[in-house]
Amino acid sequence: MRLSAGRREFLKYAAVSVGTGVLAAAGCTQERTQPSARRKLRAAGGAGLLKACQYRMLPRELTDAEKFALARKCGFEGIELNRPIEDLVAAKETGALARQAGVPIHGIVNGWGGPLSDPKPENVAKGIASMESSLRCARAVGADAVLLVPAVVNEEVGYAEAWERSQKNVRTLVPLAKEMRVVIAVENVWNKFLLSPLEFARYVDEFNSRWVRAYIDVGNMIQFGFAQDWLRTVGKRIVRIHLKDFQRKENQFTKTLLEGDVNWPQVRRALDEIGYRGYLTPELGSGDEAYLTDLVQRIDKIIAMKTP
Repeated sequence: MRLSAGRREFLKYAAVSVGTGVLAAAGCTQERTQPSARRKLRAAGGAGLLKACQYRMLPRELTDAEKFALARKCGFEGIELNRPIEDLVAAKETGALARQAGVPIHGIVNGWGGPLSDPKPENVAKGIASMESSLRCARAVGADAVLLVPAVVNEEVGYAEAWERSQKNVRTLVPLAKEMRVVIAVENVWNKFLLSPLEFARYVDEFNSRWVRAYIDVGNMIQFGFAQDWLRTVGKRIVRIHLKDFQRKENQFTKTLLEGDVNWPQVRRALDEIGYRGYLTPELGSGDEAYLTDLVQRIDKIIAMKTP
């Protein structure tokens, strides 16, 4: 059977993508880990995996100092903010509190407010402003990554348009990311965009920048794929990982980890294969000390899984 030029190019890219992902993973994850985290990684030994939680998962009634102290008591080693702190003085204070508690802020989740694929300039401007705020906040709190959902495909925005338009707008943010020394971490979500790990890898590669990398959520592709496949294919491009579990039969996310269809032993093996060293951050609901402690224990079980 003769292969079309497009098919040949696809297969060639697939082979290169997977191969380079495995070979260069360690350098790309460790290089961008903040100093305090690097010390923890060395202390962690062979696994080099750190447990973090999102800020919104901590009890709302507590002060920031109390939240961070509770996170450390439960066994977490880092915090991810769910939105930027506009006041940079307050951001620096929050970052200092987190470090003092032993749970440095490692990243920020940028909102969906203005997709960079939107055809309306005013919506794109909103998205760019939000990312600029997130990048500056990340520098202030001591984080080195900002999660970005770059595009949304819908009735008004086609796939090719989303690809081209979002890349064009993300490129305008790269100089600021470089100045702040903060990575723009593109995540896979339910936005009908970047639906395969090969596309995801190619999308990141086309920026040809160390400041645009990948953020993988191991639960988000279970409806149509396999987490371990995404990890192995995206490989060296990954700077952060979200943890969630998903039940295919019920077509829904689970309330905690180890209760769905994510193949955790294979995920753990894939993390070793690509040389990932860094934070594992569950993206789940909030809860009390007992809930958070149980969650840490579940992550510990995942980290401890044998990889043949």
